[in-house]
Amino acid sequence: MSKTKHVSETPAIVFLKKHGVSYTEHNYEYVEHGGTRESSAQLHTDEHAVIKTLIFEDEHGKPHVILMHGDCKVSAKNLARQIGVKKMQACDPAVAPKHSGYQIGGTSPFGTRKKMPIWVEKSILDLPEIFINGGRRGYLLSMDPSVLTKTLQAQVVEVAIPK
Repeated sequence: MSKTKHVSETPAIVFLKKHGVSYTEHNYEYVEHGGTRESSAQLHTDEHAVIKTLIFEDEHGKPHVILMHGDCKVSAKNLARQIGVKKMQACDPAVAPKHSGYQIGGTSPFGTRKKMPIWVEKSILDLPEIFINGGRRGYLLSMDPSVLTKTLQAQVVEVAIPK
């Protein structure tokens, strides 16, 4: 009898199961600083469909979740303008896990430690399927992008800058 390595459920999986969300699990070998380019290559999918979960902060230090295509950057200036704050910037990597409850490289928008506003790049919702972090490094979930607005109440923004 072969032993299977037990992997505990992440808060993201608990959240998705609680909300009856359908998803498919994909494991890959996490590479430090490999980002979405590495995960998309290993999973043989388009990097544009791999969605990054980024933690930003406004001028008051209030955290926000930004969901962006893997092959794009966020225009912080446009984001601030569209959501009605003076300034937005990427959260310090030492502070982001305190907001999300997840390790950098394994951040999921599902089951975060703190309730935060969630912003999704508009064109993500046009994709037939997305790949998004399941709450740990080397672990993506594929699902219908409508989950982001239906389950997370993510608000739409247009702030993508192609890399």
